Amino acid sequence: MSYILIIAAVLILLNTYPLLVSENMVFHSKESTMLSAVSVLVSSLSGLDHLNEENVSAAMPAEGSGQSRVLIANAAGRIVYDTRETREAVGNYVFYTELVLALSGNDAFSCIYRNGAFRSRAASPVLYQNQIIGAVYAYEYDRAQAALLEGLQSNLMRISIATGLGVLLISLLLSAMLTRKISALLTAIREVREGAYSHRARIFGRDEIAQIGQEFNSLTDRLQKTETARRRFVSDASHELKTPLAAIRLLSDSILQTENIDMETTREFVSDIGAEAERLSRITEDLLQLTRLDSGILDAPAPVEMLPVLAQVLRMMSLVAQEKGVDLTYHAEEDCVVSGTKDEIYQVFYNLVDNAVKYTPAGGTVQVTLRREEREVVLKVEDNGSGIPEEDLPRVFQRFYRVDKARSRAAGGTGLGLSIVSDTVTRRGGTVEAGNRFLGGAVFTVRWPALERGVK
Repeated sequence: MSYILIIAAVLILLNTYPLLVSENMVFHSKESTMLSAVSVLVSSLSGLDHLNEENVSAAMPAEGSGQSRVLIANAAGRIVYDTRETREAVGNYVFYTELVLALSGNDAFSCIYRNGAFRSRAASPVLYQNQIIGAVYAYEYDRAQAALLEGLQSNLMRISIATGLGVLLISLLLSAMLTRKISALLTAIREVREGAYSHRARIFGRDEIAQIGQEFNSLTDRLQKTETARRRFVSDASHELKTPLAAIRLLSDSILQTENIDMETTREFVSDIGAEAERLSRITEDLLQLTRLDSGILDAPAPVEMLPVLAQVLRMMSLVAQEKGVDLTYHAEEDCVVSGTKDEIYQVFYNLVDNAVKYTPAGGTVQVTLRREEREVVLKVEDNGSGIPEEDLPRVFQRFYRVDKARSRAAGGTGLGLSIVSDTVTRRGGTVEAGNRFLGGAVFTVRWPALERGVK
């Protein structure tokens, strides 16, 4: 409607302004032409000392003035000459406004456009020795120029009607298109709001609304992926929590329902209950850590010397490696400083080394390397175990994902350690990759942006 009103205003202006300008131009042209014609007649009479029917008729040019009617009055306002064939005005006193003004010593002109014709009147005084002895009055009735003006008006009207209809049609079409697109977008928003995350807005074209539809579909894709991941996470978390709880309940029921159970069996059951409780505690702690990472709650970063943290982790893990018969070695450089917290760095080291030791068979080796490479600090944790199948490499950092589920549960893993490593490193501007060694085994590579010593 806004555009239609603007176009309507433009069309109204188109139908009025040019006509007014053209009409004004005709008026000025008429004024100049008629006053010039009257001036010629006045010049013809300028040698007379008074005006009467005889001397005026003799002085008037034979070819005429080109006007529709010419009247000449003497000083008293009595008509002494009339170009009309009937000469009906001669002898009468005619007090036309222009004639009265001319007898007062002024040039006068008026023009009106009415009923398809221009009616123009002009009058000038006739002087003899600076005395007004009469006046010349001319009248013109012009339909030719009026016809041109009417033709212009008619053409403008036709153009305006055609333009108006075209604008109205285009406006209705555009309005229908926009309304249809907006309606489709609103429908898609309502569907997604109700939980139909698979619904997509079908909006075609390249205009802004189509781009909004594409952005909405992209947003819905991400929302659907997030919702799918959330449901899978809740399902996996429930399953992981349910497994140790079910074991604890089964073991406790066994103790309660078994009569005359011996002390050694009771201790074995209680020990198993403690192990399941410890596993439950680890899952809960990992879930809390992931929740903190997802919510963006991170402690303020500070420069962290990585070598002391790595040494602390390896001192603790060396005992676990010795019990399993795994050779744990490391090589680390001192100039390795990154931005973060000691707890974050400790958890990254611990999860990767613990994962490597768990999945390395007895007699195997785990090699940890920490070094500075230009503007990065690089950590590598390698083992010579069975490695990771190629199809599983892109998914090892997903939550609760296990390459060998039965073996992972037997090793006490929660399926969250590598996910915590990935989220922690990524949120500090680093990267983590998983791969296989050429001679067998897995390798995990972590890269952090390096800090110079003394930089805060």
